[in-house]
Amino acid sequence: MAGLRAVLDEAMSGHGRVVMLAGEPGIGKTRLAQELTYHASSLGVETFWGWCQEQQGAPSYWPWVQPIRSYVQRADAELLAAQMGPGAADILEIIPEVREKLSDLELPTPVEPEQARFRLFNSIATFLTNVAQSQSLILVLDDLQWADQPSLLLLEFLARQVSDSKIMVLGIYRDIEISRSHSLSNTLAQLAGSEVFHREALEGLESDDVVHWIRNVRGSEPPPQLAQAIYRHTEGNPFFMTEVMRLLEEKREANGGLEADVPNGLEIPRNVLEVIGQRLNRLSQECQGILATAAVIGRQFDFGMLRILSQDITEVQLLELVDEALAAYLIQEVPGQGDVYRFNHALVQQTLLERLSTSRRVRLHARIGETLEALYGDQSGDHTTELAYHFAQAEAVTGPSKVVSYSFQAGERALDRYAWEDALEHFRLGLTAKGLDLNGLGPAPDQIAAELFFGLGRAQLAIGQLSQASDVMTSFTRAFDQCVSSGDVDRAVDIAVYPLPLIAGYVTGARQLLTRSLDLVPKDSLQAGRLQASYGRVMGLEEVDYETASQAFNTALDIATKNGDAHLELQTLSFACDVDGYHVKLTEALAKGLRAVELAGRVDNPRAELMARMWCLFSLATAGDLKGAAGHATAMLPLWDRLRHPQYGSRALYAVAAVAYSVGDFDAAREFSDRGLTAAPRDPRLLKSRLRLEYDLGNIEEGRAYLDQFVEVARQSAPGPNVERAFVAMAIAESMRFTGVTALVVTAAEFNTMVLDSPTSTPGVSAFARIGSSLLSAFGGNSVAAAENYVDLAESPGAGFGTLSGFPQDRVLGLLASAVGRLDDAASHFEDCLTFCRLGGFRPALAWTCHDYAEVLLRHLAGPRRMEEETRIKVMSLLDEALAISGGLGMRPLRERVVALQELAAIHLGPRPTYPGGLTQREAEVLTYLAQGKTNREIARELVLSERTVQRHISNIYAKIHVRNRAEATTFALSHLPL
Repeated sequence: MAGLRAVLDEAMSGHGRVVMLAGEPGIGKTRLAQELTYHASSLGVETFWGWCQEQQGAPSYWPWVQPIRSYVQRADAELLAAQMGPGAADILEIIPEVREKLSDLELPTPVEPEQARFRLFNSIATFLTNVAQSQSLILVLDDLQWADQPSLLLLEFLARQVSDSKIMVLGIYRDIEISRSHSLSNTLAQLAGSEVFHREALEGLESDDVVHWIRNVRGSEPPPQLAQAIYRHTEGNPFFMTEVMRLLEEKREANGGLEADVPNGLEIPRNVLEVIGQRLNRLSQECQGILATAAVIGRQFDFGMLRILSQDITEVQLLELVDEALAAYLIQEVPGQGDVYRFNHALVQQTLLERLSTSRRVRLHARIGETLEALYGDQSGDHTTELAYHFAQAEAVTGPSKVVSYSFQAGERALDRYAWEDALEHFRLGLTAKGLDLNGLGPAPDQIAAELFFGLGRAQLAIGQLSQASDVMTSFTRAFDQCVSSGDVDRAVDIAVYPLPLIAGYVTGARQLLTRSLDLVPKDSLQAGRLQASYGRVMGLEEVDYETASQAFNTALDIATKNGDAHLELQTLSFACDVDGYHVKLTEALAKGLRAVELAGRVDNPRAELMARMWCLFSLATAGDLKGAAGHATAMLPLWDRLRHPQYGSRALYAVAAVAYSVGDFDAAREFSDRGLTAAPRDPRLLKSRLRLEYDLGNIEEGRAYLDQFVEVARQSAPGPNVERAFVAMAIAESMRFTGVTALVVTAAEFNTMVLDSPTSTPGVSAFARIGSSLLSAFGGNSVAAAENYVDLAESPGAGFGTLSGFPQDRVLGLLASAVGRLDDAASHFEDCLTFCRLGGFRPALAWTCHDYAEVLLRHLAGPRRMEEETRIKVMSLLDEALAISGGLGMRPLRERVVALQELAAIHLGPRPTYPGGLTQREAEVLTYLAQGKTNREIARELVLSERTVQRHISNIYAKIHVRNRAEATTFALSHLPL
């Protein structure tokens, strides 16, 4: 308890914690949690409590639904609205009671499954953290070994949000039931790496503690033999001991107290189930009967349901039997839920179930299912999961039809709630009940089977079982074929255009479904437009056929224009932007993106607008217009706030963070990176950009940690030439330059081969891999590979794709040319890169290019004879500029490199020239032009700087030479500089 109280204190001080309390059944986990919550309540802490159920009949997210529903029902409507905010509509999806308090809610815009689940999780996490702002919060999740997969994923999500909150999440589970393949094992592994995680394992009481415990229970000193016997049989398990003591007390009372202190001759049961069984035997037969029925209903049961199932006895008799069970401490009332009861321990329910014959248990399930049907009828709602479970257990007597029907309804319900793992099991159950082979081929035999297969495919897709991509298309195709054969064209089109992941070579059957669908609809119809837009996307990104994709997009746009359908036009343009971008047609992507942004003012499709703006941003930044890119970055943020989708959100926040990094606003870059990684902790773009930021700031260990995480993500990524693999070489090359560690070079080469040798790799993805390969050869000093990469990259249309990563095209080419000894070419590329960075405002890239250029000049041109004065001045100027930027931005590793180069320059070039007033070489140049009467714009043109940079230099000059204006500065220059 002391350890848990310490963790609670941390949470109450604003350092949220996730605690797992583990132990065998009956060891006292729940009791300890109750004592902690009693203590917390005395301190004013709000307590939520949710239970998981062993049966599959519990609705998805059940351990979360119970406590939140309870809070919603008693909360003030105005306060609830403030705490839930815009996420109330999302929470409404799983807790309908929200509508009773907040009646004016508008349902959220339908979105893709992955987006919807993230939005739900984010809304719940935001709600709980808002509740905890006014008072600390404990959320207890009991019996997590029975939790559904969506509930565990929500727990993992919340764990990433609580570090700065006053929330303590206390999970309770039986560790003896958790194998490596158990879903909770993966959750525990995910939590274990978090700083907010804490685990407590409970063990049985020691022998001395058992004596003390019996003394407290009996109220007197126990005979040593009794304490020893109980300890020997129970191994100090508190629940086991409690049941044994109750059994012994019952026997003592029945025998007039003769055996009160004499354990000799007492047969203490060997296990807790045997103890419970003996205690049950002491109940009346009628009480045992109603408890058996209740056990089939579930760990928690309603008196009304029990009354319907016990029609052979009166209500008064049933109440008496319930009181008998309560008096025996086998069940308890559930506080605040009326006539709802709960077994004191899952082992009591388990014992009762094991006593039932299979025949009786099956028939009880049938009666329960039929009763639920009669109670809820067409309004089954949340009860479809229960109905599917009970009819599945009763299939031997009720047949498969109800299993199929309710499994389908439960699956659709689970999809609506973004509980895809549960949906997957429901659809599988329904198909199995119909006698269908899940791994077979051929069309579904009827409409319900088609819907089950379509649901199965959607669940598989949403879960992201990318290694089983063929299964998705098999499910879709079997559903599609049945719709075609039955003439249901609309449904066939819905299946064909269902959105698929943007992974080249992933879903190879999508093209066939779209092609077949186009033959089913009129060529100029809006249905044909939808199909053509999706077909263009698949052909461009999956099949890497740009020409065919462009034709499909043009057809879709023509249909949209003829029908005046702006929605179709916007969606098509968004898809086309993506294809243009990945095929390195950035001019086309920008034009389409700007048109899409214009349409977005009239059509509400935040996803399409966000994707269009992303490619506008990338196209402008690659062309050197960082200011224009920043405008789109700013506009993407409210779109991200609306979508709250991990995939699109990570792209948006990566782009915004990349722009912030490129202008040198490292604080903003870190903030947006943190937000993105919270939403999508395994996104390759975010991991890649974050490791670069950490390295630039000198946080080498943090950078290496992000690199390790990134490489692991790439290893586990879906098959094919994806972005994860394409970025690996760039990430490893950057790490190698900062750390000097070359151990991962072979890994980078392996991933690059997967990307560059794949026939389904788009030019854009290949460009990232080629840039990474170039950097590896340049930083690694491999002149042969550098020469090959120089030729490849110079001819590559995507050579500028590294711009937002700090590697504009000419910087990479300059590094490669230097590595192969082509010094004139290197200088030319570096000069071009300096111009690009200065005019565009790419400050970190400018600082690094100055360093790279100066290093080339020093190492390759400095020798026994002195450099020409012009080159000498050039080196000094470059190093001054790199030092000024790196020092101002806190780029410690670069600053240290520049200082080292300045020391090297002093050796090879002689003492550096000094300028009056402590002016730098660059400042002296600016002052010279100023004294000649040139304007800021003219000075910027002469020195290839931005006007803003010139103005900054002039301000520094005024401060150093103690003048106030141009006239005074000119006078100073005429006296101190050789004009």
